[in-house]
Amino acid sequence: MRDDSSTGAAGGPGAPTGAGRGDPELTVPPGAAGERLDRFIATHVGSRAAAERAVEAGVLVDGRPRPKSYRLEGGERVQLVALPAPAPAAPPPPAPAIAFEDKHLAVVDKPAGLVVHPGAGHRGDTLVDALAGVVAGGDPDRPGIVHRLDRDTSGLLVVAKSDEAHGRLSDLVRRRGLERGYVALVSGRPASRGGRIEAPIGRDRGDPTRISLDTDTPRDAVTHFEVDRLLRAHALLRVRLETGRMHQIRVHLAAIDLPVVGDPVYGLPEPALGRQFLHAARLGFVHPFTAERLDFESPLPADLEAYLSGLTPLP
Repeated sequence: MRDDSSTGAAGGPGAPTGAGRGDPELTVPPGAAGERLDRFIATHVGSRAAAERAVEAGVLVDGRPRPKSYRLEGGERVQLVALPAPAPAAPPPPAPAIAFEDKHLAVVDKPAGLVVHPGAGHRGDTLVDALAGVVAGGDPDRPGIVHRLDRDTSGLLVVAKSDEAHGRLSDLVRRRGLERGYVALVSGRPASRGGRIEAPIGRDRGDPTRISLDTDTPRDAVTHFEVDRLLRAHALLRVRLETGRMHQIRVHLAAIDLPVVGDPVYGLPEPALGRQFLHAARLGFVHPFTAERLDFESPLPADLEAYLSGLTPLP
């Protein structure tokens, strides 16, 4: 039975009640209505990273398993299993190449295989860890991060070095003032030399680990592409994001039967490559403090260049 008369703890109206820190059961106060499950749990376990580990270990809301994005109503009983001990921190990876840096922000060229920020299964081995002491602002679990690249996507991203810079860069992203261009190798032949894909995406109805057009939580997503080079069984595309949703390029291209080569989730793995052929090759924006126009380009990494050179050209 729900106890809708619960009130928040000393931490405020959104703080969990019914259990002290570390206890396995929480009561959701009315003030937390509408809050995501993982954010609510984070107020109890100390951080969003710990909350992600708790959700992965198993969380029941009124006796039913729920995903971390579940929106609470207030009054529910949230049960946690024993929290797993965090994995020992790995030594920080080498710092990535820096394309630009001033006192406000830095533009980094992320290698493939590097996760952007700490989360479930990654602690001490992320881009944030590699840039410790450089990045700052925003969420303390992911300081300085205003946009992301998938682990196996290489290329350019901008990070903040202060709270104020994080706020201004985040506003730039919201206003779609961060111009992001990618190079993608796809299987198949496009029906035209270019196109615009406009299709809302969100967590897949049947598999919350995937992003899909078949979703109960659609968010606007727009992707532009043009053909850079045609090969016998592939096409090299220049892709531009108008919005920046999770896995957007991979999902949109797969939806028009042009899956990214090597994508194990939305296409097929490519053992000879070992990762998806997707590279953030261009980044452009107006500096949020100096109003200077900044444009950066990153060449294809050696592994992508080598794979591309081994493909059969058109006769």
